[in-house]
Parts: sequence; structure tokens; C-alpha cells
Amino acid sequence: MKKLSDFVKERRKEVNLTQEEFADRAGVALTVVRKIEQGKTNLNLEKVNQVLKMFGHKLVPVPLKELE
Repeated sequence: MKKLSDFVKERRKEVNLTQEEFADRAGVALTVVRKIEQGKTNLNLEKVNQVLKMFGHKLVPVPLKELE
């Protein structure tokens, strides 16, 4: 499974946007994009989903039972 940080960074680069341009288009602060791409763990799920919406994705909680 690909890390969130890698996914966002790779996809952002595929569309040739800087972090700042991407943040503007996603409607989030530049710090949100930076934190996601740096792999920070204290992220706001709503903000993460705003970013992922740009790629047609959404992050939702999954019970541990389903991951095993």
C-alpha cells in the first residue's frame, strides 16, 4: 500500500503544480500540503480529504479487523 505522503506528492507532480499552486486549487493552506507530503501524522481528516478530492479519492476510517 502506498503512503499518503508519496501518493499526494507523486500525483501533484504529475499535474505539474507547485505545492503552493496545488494548495490554492485544493482550497487548503500551503502548510496542509507540506505536512501531508512530509508524512506528518497529526493531520485534520477534513483537510486531507479536501486534498484527496483533487484526485477523486477520499480517506475513511477502516476497522482494524478489515485490514488483517
